[in-house]
Amino acid sequence: MGHKGKSDAEGYIHNHDDDSYPESFPRKYQNDEQGSEQSLLQVTEHKPKLSDDFYEKELQRLQIELVKLQEWIKLKGLKLVVIFEGRDAAGKGGVINRIIEPLNPRFCRVVALGTPTEREKTQWYFQRYIPHLPAAGEMILFDRSWYNRAGVERVMGFCSDEEYWEFLRSCPYFERMLIRSGIVLVKYWFSVSDHEQEKRFQARLLDPTKRWKLSPMDIESRNRWVEYSKAKDEMFAYTDTKLAPWLVVEADNKKRARLNCIAHLLSVIKYEDLTPPQIELPPRHEAKGYVRPPIEEQTFVPSIY
Repeated sequence: MGHKGKSDAEGYIHNHDDDSYPESFPRKYQNDEQGSEQSLLQVTEHKPKLSDDFYEKELQRLQIELVKLQEWIKLKGLKLVVIFEGRDAAGKGGVINRIIEPLNPRFCRVVALGTPTEREKTQWYFQRYIPHLPAAGEMILFDRSWYNRAGVERVMGFCSDEEYWEFLRSCPYFERMLIRSGIVLVKYWFSVSDHEQEKRFQARLLDPTKRWKLSPMDIESRNRWVEYSKAKDEMFAYTDTKLAPWLVVEADNKKRARLNCIAHLLSVIKYEDLTPPQIELPPRHEAKGYVRPPIEEQTFVPSIY
């Protein structure tokens, strides 16, 4: 069983190739003081809430398909890069966790780079991301990516105007090189409303296991909603290309966003079911001549539950 999509990296590149220059990209997105996420999310406000039972069953079904996809990628030596971007608390981490949960970590890795070092700040901007790109048979999920320059660095003033505009001009060329080298590149933008983001920030304050997610940088970004909206619109205008389009995930409903994103990811590459036939385990052979060491000589974890 497979999903409709591109058969391999070369087919993906061939069908999406675009030789236009970045300067000629149409500015499809206009700045909106309310944030472009707002009008987009109003379209689906009326959708009913997903039941927990349906969500769990559908997630399990999709995760089984993810395993099939990974086996196909390994067999064909494909290279997949998936970028997850969006505002803070948009739900990127949640969907990444559901994707990697059933997969073999030897062939699927999450890359979440921290603040660049002083040395990295002097490098070509894309340089520190290149070592994390996939080899044949691998899937790499970027929890934020080189688009930091168009988002947080731009809004918070961590890069100069010259560095920012150079990024917007060069990014489409960089991504074109990746795709022509055989990498399948998928870019997701998780779109969340200011109302929902605020609810999630407040929930993090009440949950001791999630307080680490709310940093001083998050608080500052909360106060710069419009600035982030403008930065996102500008980023889309330059980098939402035919070859590497941005795919917007409506993320006000976490469960629906997770299912929609995973279902789409499964459609990117046409894969076949490589599940091996079911086997029967033969009976165990009785151990002969083996004497187990005294159990008192071993150190056990305390049984406190």
